[in-house]
Amino acid sequence: MKLEEAVRNASSSFGAKPEEVARRIYELSSAGMVRVRDPDPPRSAARFLKEPAYSAWYWALIALVASTVALVFASPGAPLIYLRYALGSLFVLYLPGAALIELLYPKKSDLSQLERLALSLGLSLALVPLVGLVLNYTPWGIRLEPILASVSLLTVGFATGAAFRKLSYTRLSAAAGR
Repeated sequence: MKLEEAVRNASSSFGAKPEEVARRIYELSSAGMVRVRDPDPPRSAARFLKEPAYSAWYWALIALVASTVALVFASPGAPLIYLRYALGSLFVLYLPGAALIELLYPKKSDLSQLERLALSLGLSLALVPLVGLVLNYTPWGIRLEPILASVSLLTVGFATGAAFRKLSYTRLSAAAGR
C-alpha cells in the first residue's frame, strides 16, 4: 500500500487531519514498528543525485563549500565579513568530518544525530591539521589558496564517496526488498 493511500484511509477512518496521521506514521517508522520504503528507489547515480529525498544533504554540502570559497575571495567588506566568519568556521570545524562520517556510516540508523555531530567535529579537528601538515611538505606551502583548495577537495571527495556508498546501500536495500 502506498503511503499516500494509508494516510488518506487512516485520516478518513479516524477523522484525523492528514498531517497528524503522517506524523504518527513517521513516529511509528522511527520506532521500527512500521516499515516505510520507496517503491521505486533510484538505481542510477544520476537519478540518485537528482532526487532531493536522497541527495539533499550532498547538494547542501556542495553549496556550503562553494559559498565559503566564493566568500573567501570576495572583498572583505563589513557586510560579508560576518557571513565569512560563520561559513569559514563551519567549513573548517564541521564539513570535512561530516563528509567523512557520511562516507563511513551511510545508513541513518548507524549513528544517532548527536553521535554524528560529535564525530564530525572531532574528525574535522583531526583532518584539517593533517591537511596543513601535508601541505607543509609541498611546494605550495601553508597559504590561504592551497589550504582552501585542499580542504574543499577533501570535503567534496568524501561527500561524493558517501553519495556513491548511499546509492550502493539503496540498491542493496531495494534488491533485498527492505
